[in-house]
Amino acid sequence: MFRIFSLRSRIFISMIFWVVIAFVLIASVTIYQYSEQNRDYHSERMERKEEQVKQSIDLVLQKTTYPVTTENLGHIFRDEIYEIALVQNINFNIYDLQGQLIKSSRPKFEVDSISTCLDAEVLNKLAVAPTNRYVEKKSASGYSYQASYSYINDKRFKHVGILNLPYFEDNSFNDKELREILLRLTGAYLLLMLLAIGLAYFISKYITRSLQTISDRLNKTDLTKRNEKIIVENPSEEIGKLITSYNAMIDELEISAAKLAKGEREQAWREMAKQVAHEIKNPLTPMRLSVQSFERKFDPDDPDIAKKVSEFSKTLIQQIDTMSSIASAFSNFANMPAQQNETLNVVEIVKMAVDIFDENYIHFSSDEEEIIAKLDRTQLIRVVTNLVKNATQAIVNVDTPHILVTVSREGDFVKMTVKDNGMGISMESKERVFEPKFTTKTSGMGLGLGMVKNIVETYKGSISFVSEPAKGTVFTVRFPIAKVGTHR
Repeated sequence: MFRIFSLRSRIFISMIFWVVIAFVLIASVTIYQYSEQNRDYHSERMERKEEQVKQSIDLVLQKTTYPVTTENLGHIFRDEIYEIALVQNINFNIYDLQGQLIKSSRPKFEVDSISTCLDAEVLNKLAVAPTNRYVEKKSASGYSYQASYSYINDKRFKHVGILNLPYFEDNSFNDKELREILLRLTGAYLLLMLLAIGLAYFISKYITRSLQTISDRLNKTDLTKRNEKIIVENPSEEIGKLITSYNAMIDELEISAAKLAKGEREQAWREMAKQVAHEIKNPLTPMRLSVQSFERKFDPDDPDIAKKVSEFSKTLIQQIDTMSSIASAFSNFANMPAQQNETLNVVEIVKMAVDIFDENYIHFSSDEEEIIAKLDRTQLIRVVTNLVKNATQAIVNVDTPHILVTVSREGDFVKMTVKDNGMGISMESKERVFEPKFTTKTSGMGLGLGMVKNIVETYKGSISFVSEPAKGTVFTVRFPIAKVGTHR
Protein backbone atom coordinates (compact mmCIF):
# COMPACT_ATOMS: atom_id res chain seq x y z
CA MET A 1 0.00 0.00 0.00
CA PHE A 2 2.80 2.42 0.93
CA ARG A 3 4.45 1.88 -2.48
CA ILE A 4 1.61 3.49 -4.41
CA PHE A 5 2.51 6.94 -2.97
CA SER A 6 5.09 9.18 -4.59
CA LEU A 7 8.54 9.57 -3.06
CA ARG A 8 7.62 13.05 -1.85
CA SER A 9 4.48 11.73 -0.11
CA ARG A 10 6.41 8.84 1.44
CA ILE A 11 9.05 11.21 2.89
CA PHE A 12 6.30 13.47 4.24
CA ILE A 13 4.27 10.61 5.76
CA SER A 14 7.38 8.96 7.24
CA MET A 15 8.47 12.09 9.12
CA ILE A 16 4.96 12.66 10.53
CA PHE A 17 4.70 8.98 11.44
CA TRP A 18 7.93 9.00 13.43
CA VAL A 19 6.91 12.18 15.27
CA VAL A 20 3.64 10.52 16.29
CA ILE A 21 5.48 7.34 17.31
CA ALA A 22 7.93 9.38 19.39
CA PHE A 23 5.04 11.15 21.14
CA VAL A 24 3.25 7.87 21.91
CA LEU A 25 6.44 6.28 23.23
CA ILE A 26 7.37 9.23 25.43
CA ALA A 27 3.79 9.53 26.75
CA SER A 28 3.75 5.79 27.50
CA VAL A 29 7.10 5.97 29.29
CA THR A 30 5.92 9.00 31.28
CA ILE A 31 2.71 7.28 32.38
CA TYR A 32 4.63 4.12 33.28
CA GLN A 33 7.20 6.12 35.22
CA TYR A 34 4.50 7.91 37.21
CA SER A 35 2.77 4.61 37.93
CA GLU A 36 5.98 3.09 39.22
CA GLN A 37 6.74 6.19 41.19
CA ASN A 38 3.28 6.13 42.83
CA ARG A 39 3.62 2.45 43.71
CA ASP A 40 7.06 2.93 45.25
CA TYR A 41 5.91 6.04 47.11
CA HIS A 42 2.87 4.35 48.68
CA SER A 43 4.82 1.20 49.53
CA GLU A 44 7.56 3.16 51.27
CA ARG A 45 5.07 5.44 53.03
CA MET A 46 3.06 2.47 54.32
CA GLU A 47 6.21 0.77 55.62
CA ARG A 48 7.24 3.97 57.31
CA LYS A 49 3.83 4.45 58.95
CA GLU A 50 3.76 0.82 60.01
CA GLU A 51 7.19 1.12 61.60
CA GLN A 52 6.16 4.27 63.47
CA VAL A 53 2.98 2.61 64.78
CA LYS A 54 4.91 -0.49 65.91
CA GLN A 55 7.40 1.69 67.77
CA SER A 56 4.54 3.44 69.56
CA ILE A 57 2.96 0.05 70.40
CA ASP A 58 6.26 -1.28 71.75
CA LEU A 59 6.59 1.83 73.90
CA VAL A 60 3.13 1.28 75.37
CA LEU A 61 3.89 -2.41 76.04
CA GLN A 62 7.05 -1.42 77.90
CA LYS A 63 5.18 1.02 80.18
CA THR A 64 2.04 -0.99 80.88
CA THR A 65 1.46 -2.60 84.31
CA TYR A 66 -0.65 -5.34 82.72
CA PRO A 67 1.01 -8.62 81.84
CA VAL A 68 1.71 -8.55 78.09
CA THR A 69 -0.59 -11.30 76.90
CA THR A 70 -3.11 -11.62 74.12
CA GLU A 71 -5.97 -11.46 76.59
CA ASN A 72 -4.75 -8.12 78.03
CA LEU A 73 -4.22 -6.31 74.72
CA GLY A 74 -7.73 -4.87 74.84
CA HIS A 75 -7.07 -3.38 78.29
CA ILE A 76 -3.56 -2.20 77.47
CA PHE A 77 -4.69 -0.27 74.35
CA ARG A 78 -8.10 0.79 75.63
CA ASP A 79 -7.22 4.52 75.40
CA GLU A 80 -3.66 4.45 74.03
CA ILE A 81 -4.78 3.16 70.62
CA TYR A 82 -6.58 6.46 69.94
CA GLU A 83 -3.60 8.53 71.04
CA ILE A 84 -1.26 6.57 68.75
CA ALA A 85 -3.70 6.91 65.82
CA LEU A 86 -4.00 10.63 66.47
CA VAL A 87 -0.23 11.17 66.72
CA GLN A 88 0.60 9.03 63.67
CA ASN A 89 -2.42 10.28 61.74
CA ILE A 90 -3.49 6.80 60.69
CA ASN A 91 -6.02 4.27 61.89
CA PHE A 92 -5.07 0.69 62.67
CA ASN A 93 -6.54 -2.50 64.16
CA ILE A 94 -5.29 -5.11 66.63
CA TYR A 95 -6.29 -8.76 66.24
CA ASP A 96 -5.49 -11.78 68.35
CA LEU A 97 -3.47 -14.68 66.95
CA GLN A 98 -6.67 -16.42 65.77
CA GLY A 99 -7.69 -13.37 63.72
CA GLN A 100 -10.42 -12.01 66.04
CA LEU A 101 -10.65 -8.23 66.30
CA ILE A 102 -9.53 -6.96 69.74
CA LYS A 103 -9.34 -3.20 69.32
CA SER A 104 -9.70 -0.61 66.50
CA SER A 105 -8.70 3.04 66.46
CA ARG A 106 -11.74 3.93 64.41
CA PRO A 107 -14.83 5.44 66.01
CA LYS A 108 -17.43 2.97 67.26
CA PHE A 109 -19.94 3.80 64.52
CA GLU A 110 -17.38 2.68 61.92
CA VAL A 111 -16.59 -0.64 63.60
CA ASP A 112 -19.23 -2.37 61.54
CA SER A 113 -17.20 -1.64 58.42
CA ILE A 114 -14.13 -3.36 59.89
CA SER A 115 -13.60 -7.04 59.45
CA THR A 116 -14.00 -8.60 62.93
CA CYS A 117 -12.28 -11.76 61.83
CA LEU A 118 -9.36 -12.19 59.47
CA ASP A 119 -9.47 -14.72 56.65
CA ALA A 120 -7.61 -17.95 57.13
CA GLU A 121 -5.66 -17.15 53.94
CA VAL A 122 -4.29 -13.98 55.53
CA LEU A 123 -3.28 -15.85 58.69
CA ASN A 124 -1.56 -18.60 56.68
CA LYS A 125 0.39 -16.18 54.48
CA LEU A 126 1.44 -14.13 57.51
CA ALA A 127 2.63 -17.30 59.27
CA VAL A 128 4.85 -18.36 56.37
CA ALA A 129 6.11 -14.88 55.47
CA PRO A 130 9.90 -14.76 55.98
CA THR A 131 9.72 -11.24 57.44
CA ASN A 132 6.60 -11.96 59.54
CA ARG A 133 4.83 -9.35 57.45
CA TYR A 134 2.19 -9.73 54.77
CA VAL A 135 0.75 -6.99 52.53
CA GLU A 136 -2.67 -7.46 50.95
CA LYS A 137 -3.73 -5.29 47.97
CA LYS A 138 -7.43 -4.59 47.38
CA SER A 139 -9.67 -2.15 45.56
CA ALA A 140 -13.11 -0.82 46.47
CA SER A 141 -15.36 1.79 44.86
CA GLY A 142 -12.70 2.55 42.29
CA TYR A 143 -10.00 3.24 44.90
CA SER A 144 -6.97 1.09 45.59
CA TYR A 145 -5.77 0.40 49.11
CA GLN A 146 -3.27 -1.87 50.84
CA ALA A 147 -3.45 -3.62 54.20
CA SER A 148 -0.35 -4.75 56.02
CA TYR A 149 -0.35 -7.49 58.68
CA SER A 150 2.51 -8.00 61.15
CA TYR A 151 2.95 -9.59 64.56
CA ILE A 152 2.95 -7.71 67.88
CA ASN A 153 5.66 -9.20 70.15
CA ASP A 154 6.23 -9.04 73.90
CA LYS A 155 9.57 -8.41 75.55
CA ARG A 156 10.66 -11.96 74.79
CA PHE A 157 9.68 -11.57 71.09
CA LYS A 158 6.74 -13.85 71.57
CA HIS A 159 3.77 -13.20 69.28
CA VAL A 160 0.87 -11.84 71.30
CA GLY A 161 -1.25 -10.18 68.58
CA ILE A 162 -1.54 -9.04 64.97
CA LEU A 163 -1.25 -5.41 63.85
CA ASN A 164 -3.43 -4.49 60.85
CA LEU A 165 -2.65 -1.21 59.13
CA PRO A 166 -5.09 -0.24 56.33
CA TYR A 167 -3.53 2.22 53.88
CA PHE A 168 -5.62 4.01 51.28
CA GLU A 169 -3.71 5.27 48.22
CA ASP A 170 -4.44 8.89 47.43
CA ASN A 171 -3.17 9.53 43.87
CA SER A 172 -5.15 12.69 43.20
CA PHE A 173 -2.09 14.95 43.42
CA ASN A 174 0.09 12.72 41.28
CA ASP A 175 -2.70 12.19 38.75
CA LYS A 176 -3.19 15.93 38.47
CA GLU A 177 0.53 16.42 38.01
CA LEU A 178 0.59 13.64 35.37
CA ARG A 179 -2.28 15.29 33.48
CA GLU A 180 -0.46 18.61 33.48
CA ILE A 181 2.75 17.01 32.20
CA LEU A 182 0.87 15.12 29.46
CA LEU A 183 -0.94 18.34 28.50
CA ARG A 184 2.35 20.22 28.22
CA LEU A 185 3.90 17.30 26.36
CA THR A 186 0.97 17.30 23.92
CA GLY A 187 1.40 21.02 23.29
CA ALA A 188 5.12 20.58 22.72
CA TYR A 189 4.52 17.73 20.31
CA LEU A 190 1.83 19.63 18.45
CA LEU A 191 4.37 22.38 17.90
CA LEU A 192 6.92 19.75 16.91
CA MET A 193 4.34 18.23 14.55
CA LEU A 194 3.87 21.58 12.81
CA LEU A 195 7.62 22.02 12.54
CA ALA A 196 7.95 18.44 11.21
CA ILE A 197 5.25 19.09 8.60
CA GLY A 198 7.04 22.20 7.39
CA LEU A 199 10.43 20.50 7.48
CA ALA A 200 9.07 17.42 5.70
CA TYR A 201 7.52 19.62 3.02
CA PHE A 202 10.73 21.51 2.26
CA ILE A 203 12.98 18.42 2.50
CA SER A 204 10.72 16.35 0.26
CA LYS A 205 10.42 19.25 -2.18
CA TYR A 206 14.21 19.69 -2.24
CA ILE A 207 14.84 15.97 -2.75
CA THR A 208 12.14 15.42 -5.36
CA ARG A 209 12.84 18.65 -7.27
CA SER A 210 15.98 17.21 -8.80
CA LEU A 211 14.28 13.84 -9.34
CA GLN A 212 11.37 15.58 -11.08
CA THR A 213 13.82 17.41 -13.34
CA ILE A 214 15.48 14.11 -14.22
CA SER A 215 12.09 12.44 -14.75
CA ASP A 216 10.89 15.22 -17.08
CA ARG A 217 14.10 15.06 -19.07
CA LEU A 218 13.91 11.25 -19.34
CA ASN A 219 10.34 11.54 -20.64
CA LYS A 220 11.53 13.99 -23.29
CA THR A 221 14.48 11.82 -24.34
CA ASP A 222 14.14 11.07 -28.05
CA LEU A 223 16.52 8.76 -29.88
CA THR A 224 15.88 10.64 -33.12
CA LYS A 225 16.79 14.10 -31.79
CA ARG A 226 19.56 15.80 -29.93
CA ASN A 227 18.83 15.61 -26.19
CA GLU A 228 19.83 18.31 -23.72
CA LYS A 229 21.87 17.44 -20.65
CA ILE A 230 20.58 17.93 -17.11
CA ILE A 231 22.02 20.84 -15.13
CA VAL A 232 21.02 21.15 -11.45
CA GLU A 233 22.67 23.59 -9.06
CA ASN A 234 24.15 22.13 -5.87
CA PRO A 235 22.67 18.63 -6.14
CA SER A 236 23.12 16.07 -3.37
CA GLU A 237 25.76 13.39 -3.79
CA GLU A 238 23.25 10.70 -4.85
CA ILE A 239 21.36 13.01 -7.22
CA GLY A 240 24.67 14.26 -8.61
CA LYS A 241 25.73 10.71 -9.47
CA LEU A 242 22.40 10.11 -11.17
CA ILE A 243 22.70 13.31 -13.21
CA THR A 244 26.27 12.45 -14.19
CA SER A 245 25.18 8.99 -15.31
CA TYR A 246 22.32 10.45 -17.35
CA ASN A 247 24.55 13.02 -19.05
CA ALA A 248 27.12 10.32 -19.83
CA MET A 249 24.33 8.19 -21.27
CA ILE A 250 23.22 11.09 -23.49
CA ASP A 251 26.77 11.48 -24.81
CA GLU A 252 27.01 7.77 -25.54
CA LEU A 253 23.54 7.82 -27.08
CA GLU A 254 24.46 10.61 -29.47
CA ILE A 255 27.63 8.82 -30.50
CA SER A 256 25.74 5.55 -30.98
CA ALA A 257 22.94 7.30 -32.90
CA ALA A 258 25.46 8.98 -35.21
CA LYS A 259 27.23 5.67 -35.83
CA LEU A 260 23.92 3.92 -36.38
CA ALA A 261 22.65 6.56 -38.78
CA LYS A 262 25.90 6.49 -40.70
CA GLY A 263 25.84 2.71 -40.83
CA GLU A 264 22.20 2.67 -41.95
CA ARG A 265 22.91 5.22 -44.70
CA GLU A 266 25.92 3.29 -45.88
CA GLN A 267 23.95 0.03 -45.81
CA ALA A 268 21.03 1.60 -47.67
CA TRP A 269 23.28 2.98 -50.40
CA ARG A 270 25.11 -0.34 -50.65
CA GLU A 271 21.80 -2.11 -51.12
CA MET A 272 20.73 0.53 -53.62
CA ALA A 273 23.99 0.17 -55.54
CA LYS A 274 23.53 -3.60 -55.69
CA GLN A 275 19.98 -3.13 -56.96
CA VAL A 276 21.07 -0.60 -59.59
CA ALA A 277 23.91 -2.87 -60.72
CA HIS A 278 21.53 -5.81 -60.96
CA GLU A 279 19.00 -3.84 -63.01
CA ILE A 280 21.67 -2.55 -65.34
CA LYS A 281 23.05 -6.05 -65.89
CA ASN A 282 19.65 -7.27 -67.07
CA PRO A 283 19.69 -5.31 -70.40
CA LEU A 284 23.46 -5.69 -70.82
CA THR A 285 23.22 -9.48 -71.13
CA PRO A 286 20.87 -9.49 -74.18
CA MET A 287 22.92 -6.64 -75.72
CA ARG A 288 26.10 -8.69 -75.40
CA LEU A 289 24.40 -11.78 -76.87
CA SER A 290 22.98 -9.70 -79.74
CA VAL A 291 26.40 -8.21 -80.58
CA GLN A 292 28.06 -11.64 -80.50
CA SER A 293 25.33 -13.16 -82.69
CA PHE A 294 25.50 -10.28 -85.19
CA GLU A 295 29.29 -10.60 -85.34
CA ARG A 296 29.08 -14.32 -86.16
CA LYS A 297 26.32 -13.99 -88.77
CA PHE A 298 27.38 -10.71 -90.36
CA ASP A 299 27.75 -11.10 -94.16
CA PRO A 300 28.18 -7.93 -96.27
CA ASP A 301 26.96 -9.75 -99.35
CA ASP A 302 23.70 -10.89 -97.77
CA PRO A 303 20.82 -9.31 -99.66
CA ASP A 304 18.86 -8.87 -96.33
CA ILE A 305 21.79 -7.24 -94.55
CA ALA A 306 20.01 -3.87 -94.28
CA LYS A 307 16.98 -5.49 -92.57
CA LYS A 308 19.18 -7.42 -90.14
CA VAL A 309 21.19 -4.30 -89.25
CA SER A 310 17.93 -2.45 -88.60
CA GLU A 311 16.65 -5.23 -86.31
CA PHE A 312 19.99 -5.34 -84.50
CA SER A 313 19.94 -1.57 -84.00
CA LYS A 314 16.35 -1.67 -82.76
CA THR A 315 17.25 -4.32 -80.16
CA LEU A 316 20.19 -2.28 -78.89
CA ILE A 317 18.09 0.89 -78.73
CA GLN A 318 15.42 -0.90 -76.66
CA GLN A 319 17.99 -2.11 -74.17
CA ILE A 320 19.61 1.34 -74.01
CA ASP A 321 16.18 2.89 -73.34
CA THR A 322 15.67 0.39 -70.53
CA MET A 323 18.97 1.41 -68.89
CA SER A 324 18.02 5.08 -69.37
CA SER A 325 14.69 4.55 -67.61
CA ILE A 326 16.51 2.82 -64.73
CA ALA A 327 18.88 5.76 -64.37
CA SER A 328 15.96 8.23 -64.51
CA ALA A 329 14.03 6.36 -61.83
CA PHE A 330 17.03 6.31 -59.53
CA SER A 331 17.70 10.00 -60.18
CA ASN A 332 14.07 10.96 -59.50
CA PHE A 333 14.10 9.09 -56.17
CA ALA A 334 17.42 10.55 -55.04
CA ASN A 335 16.36 14.14 -55.80
CA MET A 336 13.57 15.13 -53.43
CA PRO A 337 10.82 17.21 -55.03
CA ALA A 338 10.88 20.91 -54.28
CA GLN A 339 7.74 22.53 -52.98
CA GLN A 340 6.35 24.88 -55.61
CA ASN A 341 3.03 25.46 -53.78
CA GLU A 342 1.10 26.20 -56.96
CA THR A 343 -2.63 26.80 -56.58
CA LEU A 344 -4.15 23.91 -58.55
CA ASN A 345 -7.52 22.42 -59.34
CA VAL A 346 -6.76 18.86 -58.25
CA VAL A 347 -9.76 17.43 -60.16
CA GLU A 348 -8.52 18.88 -63.45
CA ILE A 349 -4.86 17.83 -63.00
CA VAL A 350 -5.70 14.26 -61.94
CA LYS A 351 -8.11 13.82 -64.88
CA MET A 352 -5.44 15.10 -67.27
CA ALA A 353 -2.90 12.65 -65.84
CA VAL A 354 -5.35 9.73 -66.20
CA ASP A 355 -6.13 10.69 -69.81
CA ILE A 356 -2.48 10.03 -70.71
CA PHE A 357 -3.21 6.30 -70.47
CA ASP A 358 -4.92 4.80 -73.57
CA GLU A 359 -6.28 1.65 -71.87
CA ASN A 360 -10.09 1.56 -71.98
CA TYR A 361 -10.33 -0.10 -68.55
CA ILE A 362 -8.95 2.98 -66.78
CA HIS A 363 -11.72 5.33 -65.62
CA PHE A 364 -11.88 8.65 -63.78
CA SER A 365 -14.69 9.92 -61.50
CA SER A 366 -15.31 13.01 -59.35
CA ASP A 367 -18.43 14.50 -57.75
CA GLU A 368 -17.00 18.02 -57.91
CA GLU A 369 -15.54 20.02 -60.77
CA GLU A 370 -13.08 22.00 -58.63
CA ILE A 371 -11.11 21.26 -55.47
CA ILE A 372 -8.26 23.70 -54.86
CA ALA A 373 -4.97 22.76 -53.16
CA LYS A 374 -1.44 24.14 -53.08
CA LEU A 375 0.73 21.51 -54.82
CA ASP A 376 3.34 21.14 -57.52
CA ARG A 377 1.73 20.26 -60.87
CA THR A 378 4.58 18.01 -62.03
CA GLN A 379 4.81 16.16 -58.72
CA LEU A 380 1.02 15.62 -58.56
CA ILE A 381 1.07 14.16 -62.09
CA ARG A 382 3.97 11.94 -61.07
CA VAL A 383 1.97 10.64 -58.08
CA VAL A 384 -1.05 9.83 -60.28
CA THR A 385 0.93 8.19 -63.10
CA ASN A 386 2.96 6.05 -60.69
CA LEU A 387 -0.14 4.81 -58.85
CA VAL A 388 -2.00 4.10 -62.10
CA LYS A 389 1.03 2.40 -63.65
CA ASN A 390 1.38 0.30 -60.48
CA ALA A 391 -2.31 -0.68 -60.80
CA THR A 392 -1.96 -1.64 -64.49
CA GLN A 393 0.94 -3.95 -63.62
CA ALA A 394 -1.22 -5.61 -60.93
CA ILE A 395 -4.03 -6.59 -63.37
CA VAL A 396 -1.90 -8.25 -66.06
CA ASN A 397 -3.44 -11.71 -65.56
CA VAL A 398 -7.02 -10.50 -64.84
CA ASP A 399 -9.74 -11.44 -67.39
CA THR A 400 -11.78 -8.26 -67.00
CA PRO A 401 -9.36 -5.61 -65.66
CA HIS A 402 -10.75 -2.44 -64.13
CA ILE A 403 -9.03 0.62 -62.65
CA LEU A 404 -10.98 3.52 -61.14
CA VAL A 405 -9.41 6.85 -60.13
CA THR A 406 -11.61 9.13 -57.98
CA VAL A 407 -11.20 12.61 -56.47
CA SER A 408 -13.44 13.89 -53.65
CA ARG A 409 -13.51 16.31 -50.73
CA GLU A 410 -13.08 14.94 -47.19
CA GLY A 411 -13.22 17.65 -44.53
CA ASP A 412 -10.14 19.84 -44.90
CA PHE A 413 -8.51 17.36 -47.29
CA VAL A 414 -8.80 16.39 -50.92
CA LYS A 415 -8.89 12.61 -51.25
CA MET A 416 -7.70 10.70 -54.32
CA THR A 417 -8.14 6.92 -54.63
CA VAL A 418 -6.78 4.48 -57.21
CA LYS A 419 -8.67 1.21 -57.12
CA ASP A 420 -7.89 -1.94 -59.13
CA ASN A 421 -9.20 -5.50 -59.22
CA GLY A 422 -5.78 -7.07 -59.59
CA MET A 423 -3.94 -9.78 -57.71
CA GLY A 424 -3.65 -7.71 -54.50
CA ILE A 425 -0.76 -7.47 -52.06
CA SER A 426 0.21 -10.40 -49.85
CA MET A 427 0.41 -10.10 -46.07
CA GLU A 428 4.19 -10.58 -46.21
CA SER A 429 4.60 -7.65 -48.61
CA LYS A 430 2.25 -5.09 -47.01
CA GLU A 431 4.77 -3.76 -44.49
CA ARG A 432 7.44 -3.26 -47.18
CA VAL A 433 5.35 -1.68 -49.95
CA PHE A 434 6.81 1.80 -49.48
CA GLU A 435 10.43 0.69 -49.02
CA PRO A 436 12.58 2.29 -51.75
CA LYS A 437 14.21 -0.90 -52.99
CA PHE A 438 11.26 -3.25 -52.50
CA THR A 439 9.39 -4.67 -55.50
CA THR A 440 7.40 -7.79 -56.33
CA LYS A 441 7.89 -7.39 -60.08
CA THR A 442 10.39 -9.31 -62.16
CA SER A 443 11.78 -6.02 -63.50
CA GLY A 444 12.01 -2.46 -62.25
CA MET A 445 13.73 -0.97 -59.25
CA GLY A 446 10.81 -0.68 -56.85
CA LEU A 447 11.30 3.08 -56.49
CA GLY A 448 7.82 4.17 -57.65
CA LEU A 449 5.77 3.87 -54.43
CA GLY A 450 8.70 5.03 -52.32
CA MET A 451 8.94 8.16 -54.45
CA VAL A 452 5.15 8.69 -54.27
CA LYS A 453 5.20 8.48 -50.45
CA ASN A 454 8.11 10.94 -50.38
CA ILE A 455 6.21 13.46 -52.53
CA VAL A 456 2.96 13.12 -50.54
CA GLU A 457 4.62 13.60 -47.17
CA THR A 458 6.59 16.59 -48.49
CA TYR A 459 3.27 18.39 -49.00
CA LYS A 460 2.02 17.32 -45.53
CA GLY A 461 -0.28 14.70 -46.98
CA SER A 462 -0.75 11.01 -46.27
CA ILE A 463 -0.92 7.80 -48.28
CA SER A 464 -2.39 4.46 -47.28
CA PHE A 465 -3.76 1.34 -48.93
CA VAL A 466 -6.16 -1.53 -48.39
CA SER A 467 -5.59 -4.79 -50.25
CA GLU A 468 -7.06 -8.27 -50.42
CA PRO A 469 -5.27 -11.04 -52.31
CA ALA A 470 -7.04 -11.98 -55.59
CA LYS A 471 -9.59 -9.14 -55.08
CA GLY A 472 -7.63 -5.95 -55.62
CA THR A 473 -6.03 -2.94 -53.96
CA VAL A 474 -7.14 0.62 -53.15
CA PHE A 475 -4.51 3.32 -52.64
CA THR A 476 -5.75 6.50 -50.89
CA VAL A 477 -3.89 9.82 -50.98
CA ARG A 478 -4.91 12.89 -48.97
CA PHE A 479 -3.65 16.47 -49.42
CA PRO A 480 -4.66 19.53 -47.36
CA ILE A 481 -7.17 21.79 -49.15
CA ALA A 482 -6.13 25.41 -49.65
CA LYS A 483 -7.82 27.77 -47.15
CA VAL A 484 -10.54 30.07 -48.43
CA GLY A 485 -9.05 33.37 -49.62
CA THR A 486 -5.59 31.93 -50.23
CA HIS A 487 -6.20 31.57 -54.01
CA ARG A 488 -7.73 33.63 -56.70
